[in-house]
Amino acid sequence: MAEGVVEPVVGKLLSLLEMEASLLGGVPHEFGKIKRELESMRSFLRDADRRRHNNNGVNEWVAQVRDVAYDVEDIIDEFSYQLNSRPKRGGFRGYLLQTIHLPKHIWVKRQIATKLQKINTDIMAISERSNRYGFDRIEEGANLPEAGGWVQNHAESSLFIEDDDLVGIEQESDLLLKWLTDEQPKRTVISLFGMGGSGKTTLVAKVYKSQIVKRHFNNYAWITVSQTYAIEDLFRSIIRELSEANTVPIDLSSMDYRKLVETLVNFLQQKRYVVVLDDVWDINLWDNVKVGLPNGTNGSRVMLTTRNKDIASFSFGIGSHVHHLQPLGQTEAWALFCKRAFSSDPNRFCPPEIQNLARDLVGKCEGLPLAIVAIGGLMSTKDKTELEWRKVHDTLNWELSNNPMLEVVKSILLLSYNDLPYYLKHCFLYCCIFPEDYILESEKLIRLCAAEGFVKDRRGMTPEEVADTYIRELISRSMLQVVEKNEFGMAKECRMHDLMRELALSTSEKENFCNIYDGREARGGGKMRRLSIHTSYKNIQLCTSLSQLRSLFVFVKDMTALPSGFRLLRVLYLEDVPIDKLPDELVDLFNLRYLNLRGTQIKELPKSLGRLRNLETLDIRNTNVESLPSGIVKLQRLRNLITYRSAVPTTFNFFKGMQAPTDLWKLKNLQVLLSIEANGEIVKQVGNMTQLTKFGITKVREGDQIELCVSISRLGLLRNLVIMVTDEEECLRIDALSSPPPLLRELVLIGKLEKVPLWFRSLQNLTTLYLSWSRLNEDPLSYIQYSLPNLVVLQLDNAYHGRKLWFQAGFLKLKTLYLFNFPHLKDILVEKGVMPSIRKLYLYSCVELTALPGGIEYLSNLQEFTMSTVSEELIKRMESGVDHSKVQHIPQIFWG
Repeated sequence: MAEGVVEPVVGKLLSLLEMEASLLGGVPHEFGKIKRELESMRSFLRDADRRRHNNNGVNEWVAQVRDVAYDVEDIIDEFSYQLNSRPKRGGFRGYLLQTIHLPKHIWVKRQIATKLQKINTDIMAISERSNRYGFDRIEEGANLPEAGGWVQNHAESSLFIEDDDLVGIEQESDLLLKWLTDEQPKRTVISLFGMGGSGKTTLVAKVYKSQIVKRHFNNYAWITVSQTYAIEDLFRSIIRELSEANTVPIDLSSMDYRKLVETLVNFLQQKRYVVVLDDVWDINLWDNVKVGLPNGTNGSRVMLTTRNKDIASFSFGIGSHVHHLQPLGQTEAWALFCKRAFSSDPNRFCPPEIQNLARDLVGKCEGLPLAIVAIGGLMSTKDKTELEWRKVHDTLNWELSNNPMLEVVKSILLLSYNDLPYYLKHCFLYCCIFPEDYILESEKLIRLCAAEGFVKDRRGMTPEEVADTYIRELISRSMLQVVEKNEFGMAKECRMHDLMRELALSTSEKENFCNIYDGREARGGGKMRRLSIHTSYKNIQLCTSLSQLRSLFVFVKDMTALPSGFRLLRVLYLEDVPIDKLPDELVDLFNLRYLNLRGTQIKELPKSLGRLRNLETLDIRNTNVESLPSGIVKLQRLRNLITYRSAVPTTFNFFKGMQAPTDLWKLKNLQVLLSIEANGEIVKQVGNMTQLTKFGITKVREGDQIELCVSISRLGLLRNLVIMVTDEEECLRIDALSSPPPLLRELVLIGKLEKVPLWFRSLQNLTTLYLSWSRLNEDPLSYIQYSLPNLVVLQLDNAYHGRKLWFQAGFLKLKTLYLFNFPHLKDILVEKGVMPSIRKLYLYSCVELTALPGGIEYLSNLQEFTMSTVSEELIKRMESGVDHSKVQHIPQIFWG
């Protein structure tokens, strides 16, 4: 880890030493000496970090190097701040200002030179200590440490694991299904307990997702409780889970305890429901929550997972079942290990020459699925040779008979962590900044890693592209879990397993990587580099200075003003924090790379926003900001600008861009611009923003459209495009786009279309098409069924006013089809062989549709079919089972 701190500091020193001597004054010599010493330490740090010696002298030496690197970084950033604050005006006024400020800058340089001399002295002492005690001569593999400490206060969640990845839980699954669907009319609590990593959540998730459960119960809810919870928030979560998207009470967030209980009881009173309470830590939880779960005679069930036997065996006062989940047997453990370790082999075959080593590794996992998956993921990255496998095997220096099993899990997970290169260690530890069970958007995590400076330069790749490879590798190594995939099968959302997060928290505390305030004892100490606030802000006592803070994350709802004094900040993350005004000193954060204000109540950005010259990402999505200040064009390092507001698409204006200065096109490094309102100059000049990969523009007028087409044709790297007209009556005429961007993958057109543009036939790489409010008079399918061979997602919203949709041919790769708001549609016809890969079909607000899509029985791979707001006649046909034979092959069917 220390190498990961030194590496960016050396890079900063190189950049600083390239400055003009006149700017550096008398300090370049001191900076140069520090650079040479840090470079000489770097190779040993790499080995020390990899070997993880249980040598107190080495560990202390590494900690000292890390701390001195932090001190150097502080001085570099402070020096850069002083340079940045110098007057830069020309002419006599500029000369006068520089003359006035000259004494101050001379004094600053002297102060910095004095600090650097002291640090140079400290570095020389550290270097001499290394030579004196021979740290660089310690053999690899000596004194590997035991992993200490227990994994505490964290639950697991494996709700998104595919059935193909499950091993050895068939009997337990059948038992739970029996308890869930037996004839006991009273509400029954089914409790699962077992140690962390034993697969409790995975087992319950498999049962919960089964079609038997979906058919047996009217309503279902999955709630992850975790160790810190507010009962009101739990009730709100249950109500959201139980409700359809359009039936969630508008005033839910403002309901008090009494109203929440009343709403929940009234909704469930006559229903047969199942509620999962996952990851329960508080023995009093049931007493708190049972008042909202009526005990009727409808056969309702509550499932509860916990690590604590006392909680599972609690006297619930009603019918209950308790099940202790045991570790996997040898056969199942070996099968699960082979699935991971030999995933590239279709037969999951273990070569004979490493089989004994492999079986020993599996044996040391002691049947814990999480440990087996982690070590299997690690071994999948190794050459299948005895030498490579023995190297890993021999470093698992455990005393298994004396170690509690959770210590075994942590030891294995630490092994996976120690095998990461330093840049992946930073990204992995970074994920623990987010609260427990937090769903991480991959794109957001990628931008944050780039902003933090974790990314190594790679020729021909942007920092975001490099960071993307880091996240993929963490997932491949089973250090992060995939929650949702995009149409390409890549991770769209991911999360940290709770045990992995505990590992990251304990490691980051030791490495002084970040400080976490989460209602328990503060995690981390010393000089704060990164601070993440998870608990009520009014209860936080910040006893240390924020002057050296580089990242501030806030995840609480009671902060109305920001603390001050963090002028060296690189990352400021305030998503959904209810602040409505930014402090004046925000524009002094010259070091700021990433600013996330998404979902806040901010009404305007500072007029002098342009002073944040290092800013790379600005996210003001779904705020109250209506226009960008003119100074934003000074942010020449800005790569991601996210400004749009969105809502449920029930009206035309569900998507809004933001007013922008006419010279916004001067931001030539922008890669993401979503979304701005059209004006004449931007429409003409946006073609000069040739680095754009995502672009959205709203309020497009008929007079703009030819010039807009010319500009878009020049955006050769564009992958995502959104175009929206001014209002529902304005026609979207974009036929002039004769040469659309060749890499375009996602296209969103919002507005009336007279016809499907002819250039659609050239969109060979398009995977997602969304036509909204097009109101075409001709069936659009006839124009796109042959033209878009790689289409995976098709969403048509008020796109066609005809009576019949006919899927005649094509759509060979289509997996998801949304048909929304077709007021006149009476028939949908699917010919045999069309859409052979489709897995999800949604029909909403098709009020004239009286029959199932003709040919739905041909869609053999369809996994989910949902209908909402269709004709009563169609609903009656579904309820009566008249069409059962046509849809009996579909696992999940919803209507209403």
